[in-house]
Amino acid sequence: MHLAHLRLRDFRNYARLDADFAPGFHLLLGRNAQGKTNVLEAIYLLATLRSFRGVGGAQMVRHGQAGYFVGARVQSATRAEIKMYWSAAERRLSLNDQPVRKLTDYLGVLRVVVFCTEDLNLVKGPAGRRRRFLDLLLSQTHPTYLPLLQRYMRALRSRNALLKARNVDEAALESFTQELVTAGNQLLAARRELVPRLSALTRLAYRRIAHDAEELRLDYQPTVKSHFAAELAQNRARERACRTTLIGPHRDELRLLLDERPAGQFASEGQQRTLAIALKMAQAEYLTGLHGAPPILLIDDVMGELDASRRAGLLPLLERSHQASGQVFMTCTEENWPRELGRQLQRWEVKDGALRRLPEAG
Repeated sequence: MHLAHLRLRDFRNYARLDADFAPGFHLLLGRNAQGKTNVLEAIYLLATLRSFRGVGGAQMVRHGQAGYFVGARVQSATRAEIKMYWSAAERRLSLNDQPVRKLTDYLGVLRVVVFCTEDLNLVKGPAGRRRRFLDLLLSQTHPTYLPLLQRYMRALRSRNALLKARNVDEAALESFTQELVTAGNQLLAARRELVPRLSALTRLAYRRIAHDAEELRLDYQPTVKSHFAAELAQNRARERACRTTLIGPHRDELRLLLDERPAGQFASEGQQRTLAIALKMAQAEYLTGLHGAPPILLIDDVMGELDASRRAGLLPLLERSHQASGQVFMTCTEENWPRELGRQLQRWEVKDGALRRLPEAG
């Protein structure tokens, strides 16, 4: 799978961009605030329908414009044309010139894994960050997972609204409780199946980067211990007092343990950064193993933050992507791009919202 063409109109600082990309390694070079990360953000948006920067559509519209357009041609076993338009008044998404009616028909057309500075929040941020990481990976690999998650969240919102009411409609509460339990149990089963596999891959990736410095373990801690419906019933009085649903997949935690101590509290900044990269490497390896082809890797200024030893641990993942005719997009400044990547790469200059292909290094 690779992104063969990218088209941007009024996206971030790009008034207009049309660029063709071959498989392989693409190095986006330029000073800060020229638009390097915006290219990665557009590719990620096409794959996941959200920004990895955690912003909404309005923040991605070029200043003074009504909306943005992002389009792409994706080449895999088949060819796919994606078109996306966003404005405050209108949203359109089409695949091969047909409107996308269900997300399950769309997600997976373009598979990506992003490495960015925000990944540090996976380690030291709140539990919701780690839940979203699991949910994204499961949505990329299980077509039924995202609709199930949406169903659960609708039931949760309705249930919480009832718990906040002065006079609770008991019949309606019971109905939404049943819906919550049915969807929640399936979410729990999917997460429980994923985490041991992800833990093994993350541990291996961490060892490659940190060279066996510490022992890493991922520990999934659901708030539901054994029987969701029974535990909800036991918590009913507390729920009424707190006026919210106190247990369920929306409150679960993925603990990241280094030498059996929580990494968010006890790990150094370097260890936390290494762990964040190891999690993303594990995500890429998991997707590759499941689909037989690597996802597109988006690496935003991460290599410049690592020392040479830690960078070396990431290189085998990049090399495997190259050997499998995959695609990597990496942003760097001219000063800090990792020379150990060698010369088998395509260099692009990014300046003032424009891309220019640079000649091969001599």
